[in-house]
Amino acid sequence: MCCLSVSTECLAGRTVTTMRAPHTTVAGIPIPDSLIAREATEFVRDVSTPLLFGHSRRVFLWGSLHGEQLALDYDPELFYIAAMFHDMGLVEGHRSEHERFEIDGANAARHFLERHGLPEEHVTTVWDAIALHTTPEIPRYKRPEVRLVNWGVEYDIPGRHFDELTAEQREAVVPRIRGPRFKEGIIEALAGGLRAKPETAYATWQTDILDATMPGYARPNFCDVVRRSRFAT
Repeated sequence: MCCLSVSTECLAGRTVTTMRAPHTTVAGIPIPDSLIAREATEFVRDVSTPLLFGHSRRVFLWGSLHGEQLALDYDPELFYIAAMFHDMGLVEGHRSEHERFEIDGANAARHFLERHGLPEEHVTTVWDAIALHTTPEIPRYKRPEVRLVNWGVEYDIPGRHFDELTAEQREAVVPRIRGPRFKEGIIEALAGGLRAKPETAYATWQTDILDATMPGYARPNFCDVVRRSRFAT
């Protein structure tokens, strides 16, 4: 039997009383269940794909486990929302014509948080976490939430830092929310977001995806860009 609890929350000047079940916990990590966290969960689940939704939840779980290892002082709610929205720029209806998908996702999160009346400091933290989630090195010099989104993404997709979490922790997460064809599925999801605007592919891994999935794609070469500069020498 599930016992519901009564909760009163204040959001954007509104006092909201809700009935809800206790926290869902995965691998010892509570999934945030504040009003705004639940609305973020519902929003992403409704507009995204099951593959991207599951990936986003795992980014939060992997990052939270790593944050506990390092005893980082981070805001689980802000981190959760950033993790859930980090790939929103790959989703039809939430990607622009010319911006990088990371920026599209960051802007989608900004609009969501501003509608809920969060202060600019919190909005900026989430925006940075999403916009920088594919950028190496820089996130670890930013706020912990930014660092953890990047770490969780690196853990879940290319499997970096694999042995920094235990087999028991992986076993508590993977069977529940990682499908059997995630590797090929995430490549196609990324390709779908990049093929429509290949000029936004800035990183080697992104051009790798286009090279493998877009016939006739020609990799940009930075040396060519420099040589075409309008300076004489």
